[in-house]
Amino acid sequence: MVERIFFGDGQPLLIREAQVREVLTMPRAIDALEAVFHDWAHGRATNQPRQRVHTVQGTLHWMGAAWHSKGYIGYKAYFSFPAGTRFHVVLASAHTGEPLALIEADWLGRIRTGAASGLATKYLARDDATTAAVLGAGAQAETQLQAMCAVRSIQRAFVYSRTPDTRTAFATRMTEQLGILVYPAESVEQAVAEADVICTITTAREPILSGAQLKPGMHLNAAGANSLARRELDTFAVGRCERIFVDDLAQARAEAAELIVPIELRKLSWERVYPLAHLVGGLLPPRQSPAEITLFKSLGIALEDIAAAVVVYESICD
Repeated sequence: MVERIFFGDGQPLLIREAQVREVLTMPRAIDALEAVFHDWAHGRATNQPRQRVHTVQGTLHWMGAAWHSKGYIGYKAYFSFPAGTRFHVVLASAHTGEPLALIEADWLGRIRTGAASGLATKYLARDDATTAAVLGAGAQAETQLQAMCAVRSIQRAFVYSRTPDTRTAFATRMTEQLGILVYPAESVEQAVAEADVICTITTAREPILSGAQLKPGMHLNAAGANSLARRELDTFAVGRCERIFVDDLAQARAEAAELIVPIELRKLSWERVYPLAHLVGGLLPPRQSPAEITLFKSLGIALEDIAAAVVVYESICD
């Protein structure tokens, strides 16, 4: 049953986590992100980078976006405190400002983060990619592997986590869920040795993946860090990537330590970093050779949340 809440002059839907899980599948999320990024490249969408308000106890994170061609505007906000993190998305009409839905957004955020990596993998990974590696086995890692499998014929995957029980449990669960062989690796080196596509989705503060571990033809999704205090790739790894994409350049300039550190060291320049939307929108060519090493630095942006929220809202209203 759909609940309604009083919110100004309207009565928007209150959409709970369980309802989001029912309707927001990975393929639908990837399709929605592909559509909104294509529109963004051609001036039919807008994104506002994340802003943060800090207190002694915790932080409010806020970010907004509009999908003009679909007629939606909204924001995602979340509170991160010692007791946990709580996410919500408010979706409204871009024509009237009428609130349409208040959506609980923990699962929505996990799906859209995976979908962003999936979209980048679709455009940048080799067509013949069959082996994936996931560094990290926490709450976000599941959707990362789901997304890679949704866009490439992945036959096997390796997962590394510092905790043996965690990586073993993840490997068992994902083998059953995806119908592919997922192996727990005992080291980062073992996990990535044969990988065609790599995803880093950790809370590491210091780099866990080095340039020496990369091989020609790999595609990397660096999705775990969105803070200047954290990075998963070292400067050498970023320097080895011939093509580098981000979900939002303005947000990357404020949050992407993996790129900011090499730029400050003069090992990289912002001129070599491109918006993923330009690739999706046909303004830039896809992978140019099988040997290229490509990188998508994912930060998690509001436009991805709004696109996923639109899928949820329209599915429930149909």
